[in-house]
Amino acid sequence: MSADNDTKISSAVFLLTGIHGQEDVYLWISIPFFLMYIISIVGNSVILFIVKTDPSLHEPMYIFLSMLAVTDLGLSIVTMPTTLGIFLLNSREISQNACFAQLFFIHSLTFIESAVLLLMAFDRFVAISNPLRYASTLTLPRIGKMGLMSVLRAVAVVFPLPFLLKRFKYCQANVLFHSYCLHQEVMKLACSDISFNSIYGLFVTIFTVVLDSLLILLSYVMILKTVLSIASHAECVRALSTCVSHLCAVLLFYLPMIGLSVVQRFGNSSSPLVQIVMGYVYLLVPPLTNPIVYSVKTKHLRTRIIRTFKK
Repeated sequence: MSADNDTKISSAVFLLTGIHGQEDVYLWISIPFFLMYIISIVGNSVILFIVKTDPSLHEPMYIFLSMLAVTDLGLSIVTMPTTLGIFLLNSREISQNACFAQLFFIHSLTFIESAVLLLMAFDRFVAISNPLRYASTLTLPRIGKMGLMSVLRAVAVVFPLPFLLKRFKYCQANVLFHSYCLHQEVMKLACSDISFNSIYGLFVTIFTVVLDSLLILLSYVMILKTVLSIASHAECVRALSTCVSHLCAVLLFYLPMIGLSVVQRFGNSSSPLVQIVMGYVYLLVPPLTNPIVYSVKTKHLRTRIIRTFKK
């Protein structure tokens, strides 16, 4: 009876991990993490404020950028409590329900961001290949519908995950590699058959991230084909320069995600520290760098930001 109680108690919570072996310097480590979170929240909030208050930025490109900023804000807010809780308070325990709720929001926001990056690629394709029909193609109602479909798709595919995990019994070591919960890690702690979860997780990844990345690649192939048909070299360079910010955002989003997937796939032969670092890069870098990249590379937005802060 006592053994059963111990199993239930140990499985009632998961133990999150900061950076293993560096517990003595957690307080110092918390400083750069705190600064990254502040920069992410302030940077994305500034983007939203500038786009909302400046009528000249009420264009499809900047509306999609606002969607990206909202998603990045959500990712920062969802991961901040547990990450800073570990480094500042050494608070590692998280209940099952809280863990499942966190992974639901993390995966949903990740898939929404992937969809938004696809919409932004479509925006660039329309703007370059058919500029005269740009405004009539990407109307506000149509943009709203595309944004809503992105959210509904993400929520629909992620919604079953907490329920699929909740049916498991967790009788193994309940230590997670990261300072937040991810479906692919939590399911490995179950002492039940996880084959359905693995198959469903693969299906979700293919239906969202893989499909989006392939469509983004197709969009840029068509953009490149259009640009190469432009006679003027100056116009060709100018057209491609409008894609630089989006290309940076795509690389900053997909490369860490692919890196983390590879590390987790071959986790037995890699250091746990590598998985931990890749996990932080995967969730912290895009929200941190996206507002910086767009502010630096987009002249119109940069001018509005400078003008606002000079007032």
